[in-house]
Amino acid sequence: MANGNTLDQIRKNITGYIGQKVTLKADKGRKKVMVKEGVLENTYPSIFVVKIEGEFDEDRRICYSYSDVLTSTVELTFSSQHDPIEVN
Repeated sequence: MANGNTLDQIRKNITGYIGQKVTLKADKGRKKVMVKEGVLENTYPSIFVVKIEGEFDEDRRICYSYSDVLTSTVELTFSSQHDPIEVN
């Protein structure tokens, strides 16, 4: 069973990749999966922000909580690693 330390470990892991390119794979429900590429812009105590370059020169920011990573709703793969962030 997961405890508070697990979320802290995920936050610390993600914080080390600020400013790097990331591939974001998010489960949107009903067999819909969104896959986007962007840059990890910032981390906060409860959420992290990914900046995605969209069509027509518009930037978009998407926020997710660390619990989304814990429950595998969101998978992050950084350009410097080939496996998604793992939860211990």
